[in-house]
Amino acid sequence: MTNRWISFPDDFVWGAATSAYQIEGAWNEDGKGESIWDRFSHSAGRIANGDTGDVACDHYHRFAEDIEIMRRLGLRAYRLSISWPRVLPSGSGPANQRGLDFYDRLIDALLAANITPHVTLYHWDLPQKLEDIGGWGNRDVCSHFADFAALMAHRLGDRVRHFSTLNEPWVIAFHGHQLGDNAPGKRNSRLFLQVSHNLLVAHGLAVQAIRAAQPLTQVGIVLIQWPWEPATDSAEDVSAAELAWQRTNGWFLSPLLSGYYPHLAWESYQKLAPKVKAGDLALIGQHLDFLGINYYSRSLLGKKGMVNPVAGSEYTEMGWEIHPLAFRRVLTRLNKDYQLPPIYITENGAAFRDEVSSDGCVQDARRVQFLEDHLLQLRQAMNEGVDVRGYFAWSLMDNFEWAHGFSKRFGLVYIDYQSQRRIVKESGHWYAALIRANGYELAATGQAGDDPGLAGLSTAPV
Repeated sequence: MTNRWISFPDDFVWGAATSAYQIEGAWNEDGKGESIWDRFSHSAGRIANGDTGDVACDHYHRFAEDIEIMRRLGLRAYRLSISWPRVLPSGSGPANQRGLDFYDRLIDALLAANITPHVTLYHWDLPQKLEDIGGWGNRDVCSHFADFAALMAHRLGDRVRHFSTLNEPWVIAFHGHQLGDNAPGKRNSRLFLQVSHNLLVAHGLAVQAIRAAQPLTQVGIVLIQWPWEPATDSAEDVSAAELAWQRTNGWFLSPLLSGYYPHLAWESYQKLAPKVKAGDLALIGQHLDFLGINYYSRSLLGKKGMVNPVAGSEYTEMGWEIHPLAFRRVLTRLNKDYQLPPIYITENGAAFRDEVSSDGCVQDARRVQFLEDHLLQLRQAMNEGVDVRGYFAWSLMDNFEWAHGFSKRFGLVYIDYQSQRRIVKESGHWYAALIRANGYELAATGQAGDDPGLAGLSTAPV
């Protein structure tokens, strides 16, 4: 196969993403309150190597340097999150003006660099004071979240035109309240399901609050899409994969986009199913201006459960299978199953074992290949009718990777955590070239390079 040029629409948004706790540091400076991740990471045995986000990438003090890197990369947009306890130390009550001032400076600096901010209100760092009254298991916290959303919409909405309410509510609920490997570290099946519902209620209230404050602002939510695929075409495997899909992806998609919880999932949970009040589903299912999709990998289900490892597959440092074709399949399934709003790919990336060479460079060819292969499948999904408006690489820089601490690196930019030196990796230079050209040349040797679905893609630069 000859090389081909993969191009994107002229108005396609190219960006990168981070989150507050993972990069900001300054965990107790300038009036910031404690978050559940501060408490969790300070608890012995919770985080690999005893790491914490106390300093992380020191973005709180170095944001100007980081924005200059973004400008040099040519990013057109940057997805960030707000630290709720930095602006509302107790989760409610009086605002912390120094915290609000920080986000003012950050947004203004982004706009001065011609980078559009996409703001996520909640990326997992609940104020500890709200956890002390029951956290997301307490429905009152939903109203506090709406108040937080209104505060930020009033403060930033004159400059920020894209707000996402929540990042990955499935992970918040399941990993934080069922598995317990994320903050707040609880293990309670009934609580996990009630939290999942309360998060959707909080989303609905926040959408209303943002629109009341800034009617012209676009509002959405960010969902992880981790497809469950059958190992064979047997009825048993297909049924198992469909049930797993409904209990995870569909558990959030269907209330948001169709007004109900998936039947198979609801029946499977039986007495553990959450308490749903009258009017909740209408509140949850109001109009979305966009949907953020995070994609990293898939799960393969066979007769004996998950197939891991999958024969012939390559894996990242997270132990996640690299499977670009599943990325396209999940997008096209969503487009078939739901009336979708416009989509942004809000996270996509891979962790590999990156090292600085003797000449001060970071060669990460595997990440470049990962990006090439996934962007090819994204472009093909767009050709098949999926309305994708932009792509945010995860992540801009190496950062605190939750329970893995600093042991996993996803960044386009390498962070030396001792010196806080920033080094743009090979993948960062590749991504910058992609943005400049609004496309890239697909090599014949890529994992996805022989995909027959290439028909119809552009074959020359535009």
